[in-house]
Amino acid sequence: MAHPTQLGFQDAASPVMEELLHFHDHSLMVVTIISIFVLYIISAMATTVLTDKLLIDAQELEVVWTVLPALVLILIGFPSLLILYVMDEIDDPLLTVKAVGHQWYWSYEYTDFSDLGFDSYMIPTQDLAPGHFRLLEADHRLVVPISVPTRVLITAEDVLHSWAVPALGVKMDAVPGRLNQVSLFTHRPGVYYGQCSEICGANHSFMPVVVEAVPFERFEHWSSLMLEDA
Repeated sequence: MAHPTQLGFQDAASPVMEELLHFHDHSLMVVTIISIFVLYIISAMATTVLTDKLLIDAQELEVVWTVLPALVLILIGFPSLLILYVMDEIDDPLLTVKAVGHQWYWSYEYTDFSDLGFDSYMIPTQDLAPGHFRLLEADHRLVVPISVPTRVLITAEDVLHSWAVPALGVKMDAVPGRLNQVSLFTHRPGVYYGQCSEICGANHSFMPVVVEAVPFERFEHWSSLMLEDA
């Protein structure tokens, strides 16, 4: 289970989030090298007494400081474009879920089933069970099967919301009158927490997102029980 209070990024629970973490480390290393090089140049120029008042141009140096930044941009840009494409591409999903933002709760509809949907409200602090997280636990979790490509259609009924689950690398605005979509895929079971990431009103911080990834057999059992109760 991804711990929502840990420092830094949460442990990746999806291939997209793993790529995002790798890209973060890659970019941070590039920025660190550039910063060290620039600080070295600044300190060298500030401490040296060697100057050449007759130097009016240096064509080779100008070529170098033009080409090097271009190579750095390519080094960062290509991985970034690849990840953007992977995050945007939704190829033949096997399950579709519609998430609708309200003031201030989420409702979910499993469009592949005839009558499977529910509202998800935050559990008040006084009703939390041992081991639950304050302001993050919901009375009904979004249950998805592991290793199954899932498409989440996201919209809102009233104001702007944002459906975000950091451990899965998912964040998408919920806009009234518009359907946005994201790809949801996880390769290991667990419970993953998120929140509305758009300032949507007085109770903005009280509409958590809880995704529970389970084996496919357990998902079938859960869906049949939900349909019976409906």
